[in-house]
Amino acid sequence: MSKNIGPVCKLCRREGEKLYLKGERCYTPKCAFERRPFAPGQHGRTASRGGRGRSGRESDYLRQLRAKQRARRVYGVLERQFRRYYEVALQRRGLTGLNLLQILESRLDNVVYRLGYASSRAQARLMVTHGHFVVNERRMDVPSMLLREGDIVSVREGSHELEYFKVLGEQADARTSPGWLNKDTKQLSGVVQRLPERAEIDGSLNEQLIVEYYSR
Repeated sequence: MSKNIGPVCKLCRREGEKLYLKGERCYTPKCAFERRPFAPGQHGRTASRGGRGRSGRESDYLRQLRAKQRARRVYGVLERQFRRYYEVALQRRGLTGLNLLQILESRLDNVVYRLGYASSRAQARLMVTHGHFVVNERRMDVPSMLLREGDIVSVREGSHELEYFKVLGEQADARTSPGWLNKDTKQLSGVVQRLPERAEIDGSLNEQLIVEYYSR
């Protein structure tokens, strides 16, 4: 499967805001967005963003595209998979936009990140791929696995002896987790209690614009 292997800080600069893709580094002066808060490329400093008319305003299409791209980059999902998630959300009852965000939030790598067991979704994805987590006592190495209510995520017993996981409990205690997850830092586990509500999901994501983009 293809993946983005370029500098992720360029993604933040392209969107014009921090996406916190590198975890704790994004909170330090080393963050590339702090040093170069403009779009990447030869004309990043001076060129206006594409899609603006003579009035200088963004077109509806550009706003929809940027909303979709931002969500993709926050969750680390490729276009084909993101489109598939949208189609699944469309078939569910309720608001399509909220359904889409709930699907993205229920990914295994995102749940590991939300529990505080990784400093970024990219790190969570790597740890899941390396087989450090189990779901309902079964080893799982698929970051895109969608969890359901009642699923239990925990660190694999054999991984507890690794240096990173020895101090993970203290680090996870310092990181807040949303109310739809119940974490136990002593056991390095967590339970999905329910699907997240809209207020518990990143407020800067605009699901309505994403729905409009795919409804064109």
